Amino acid sequence: MTFVESLLILFFISTIFFHLAKKNIGVAYAYSFQSLLIVILLFNSFLETKSISLFFVAFLVFVIKVIITPIFIVKLIKKHQLKFLVSTYTSMPVTLVVVTILAIIANSSFLVPLTSIIPSNQQSLSLALSSLFISLFLIINRKGALSQIIGVLSLENSIVAFAFFAGLEQTLALQIGIIFDIFVWMIIATFFISMIYKHFGTLNVSEMQHLKD
Repeated sequence: MTFVESLLILFFISTIFFHLAKKNIGVAYAYSFQSLLIVILLFNSFLETKSISLFFVAFLVFVIKVIITPIFIVKLIKKHQLKFLVSTYTSMPVTLVVVTILAIIANSSFLVPLTSIIPSNQQSLSLALSSLFISLFLIINRKGALSQIIGVLSLENSIVAFAFFAGLEQTLALQIGIIFDIFVWMIIATFFISMIYKHFGTLNVSEMQHLKD
């Protein structure tokens, strides 16, 4: 097992951890750790290619995703005293079953055309695709707005991981634009969540019945 493959396995485990975590603060730190793994992947690629633009992107990802975004999340948790995650639509056993099924689907022959873009990285691509599916399920399954935001951020990290192992190159301008969008989106989400909590007194989306009126 190579160093890069080990990083991807840790990335996959962190995605599953989002479904198991009971405390919001743990999820915030887990996202920071997950993003740090992406930074290490990018930096490792920089050491191999000596691309200054890749180093710049890795630095931006570190600042925005590893430091600033978790700070925003932690401030939200402390401001609204969100000590624990809200419930899920499915029980924990069912959640784990669904996560397992999604991982099996990602490794199925049905998706081989997608995961075999680079044959030597097929297993890594399958793992990255599993993380993508599991992150998407987090968005659907969690009732808390904060948890859903983490799901979106994890989904974006999974896409980056998949693109990395698929050898999909992006321009520096596009990469910076994506990171900037995440930063702005996080600021907007912070204010949006504060408004929701102020109006409804909860971030549990299933209890916001007034939104149906």
